Amino acid sequence: MPEPTYAVIGAGPSGLAAARNLQRRGIGWSGYELADDVGGLWNIDGPRSTVYESAHLISSKRTTEFAEFPMADEVADYPSHRALLGYFRDYADHFGLRDGFEMGTEVLRAEPSGGGWDVTVRSAAGERTVRHAGVVVANGTLSQPSEPTFEGSFDGEVLHTSRYRSASVLAGKRVLVVGAGNSGCDIAVDAVHHAASVDISVRRGYHFVPKYLFGRPSDTLNQGRPLPPRVKQAIDSRLLRAFTGDPVRFGFPRPDHRIYESHPIVNTLILHHLGHGDLRVRRDVRRLDGDGVVFADGERGEYDVVVLATGYRLHYPFLDPALLDWSGAGTAPDLYLNVFSKQDPNLFVVGMIEATGIGWQGRHEQAELVAAYLAARRTSPAAAAAFDARVQGPRPDLSGGYRYLALERMSYYVNKDAYRTAVRDQIESLA
Repeated sequence: MPEPTYAVIGAGPSGLAAARNLQRRGIGWSGYELADDVGGLWNIDGPRSTVYESAHLISSKRTTEFAEFPMADEVADYPSHRALLGYFRDYADHFGLRDGFEMGTEVLRAEPSGGGWDVTVRSAAGERTVRHAGVVVANGTLSQPSEPTFEGSFDGEVLHTSRYRSASVLAGKRVLVVGAGNSGCDIAVDAVHHAASVDISVRRGYHFVPKYLFGRPSDTLNQGRPLPPRVKQAIDSRLLRAFTGDPVRFGFPRPDHRIYESHPIVNTLILHHLGHGDLRVRRDVRRLDGDGVVFADGERGEYDVVVLATGYRLHYPFLDPALLDWSGAGTAPDLYLNVFSKQDPNLFVVGMIEATGIGWQGRHEQAELVAAYLAARRTSPAAAAAFDARVQGPRPDLSGGYRYLALERMSYYVNKDAYRTAVRDQIESLA
């Protein structure tokens, strides 16, 4: 009987990275992907994709790409979702990964059983359960919408960004975008070219980072030895004020945090349109009110469409949350290095990280660590046992000295430099 393979759930960037690193170590794997192609959320035609027609990377290609497979020089600095889907297709084909995935296949359950894992899947051929040695979860973090509930009722349409594809649906309408994260700002900028009016409702202030500084993608600057947090925050805050001005003068609240203590907004077009009177900033939503919305400051606006740019929740519906030490809403699973479960040595999560500048290479290194650990269990059992002990022990500080906001979306946020250093150190320990 052949040795059981490891199940890789998802064929987006993290799933491809997992498959590639298992392949490099000669570890058997079998992949499952709900869509009909690789690419994850960047495959706009996929059933769980949440990208929209105008979506582009908010980090530049050189800080985002896989190191062993750079994007072509002719690809734009900030590629569109179409260019990125092409990149992932090329990556899968270049390394011979595509045939390892069963496309159009949904994972219904993944359960430990008798030292292995039973994975139940459903495809056009029906439902079946497959025996695997373990599971690498790589289904992404941006597919399950987080939809707040508001007092009152609304006569118009309420649309979460996960269902938004094109600004044409906003043509001629009075639009309120709730939330000023990167997607909210993108959609507000889309809407000003189509809608009758556009407002954006915000709960807190934000730091805005332009995509270009000194003629270069801004995230390619300061790529050397990291500065101490307070020094970097002081320098970059002054630099941004010189380039973008003070967002407060455009109507945004003053931020209640220093830059990099929450994910910055990589979109200064919204400031451009605010300066031209194309949209306006509103306070937090207090209640829905028939044909309008009442805001926290008592003002009221009339709208036809409310777009909820309110983010996403982690979503692992095929797993028992106890296996992830996950208490549910408001938190992230308690995993060593955001990857390794204390409850089962054959359960791994790749891709459950957010960090400014971490890129797909950061996910690739997570997958490299998983593969190095599995290889060490065969060739260096003492090193693997020492690693097992670390998994059960205290969690390392991955903040890099930054004081991140205590928000659900920040509960799996890490500092790029602190995190990648920790992961690389562990890879070396297993060599």
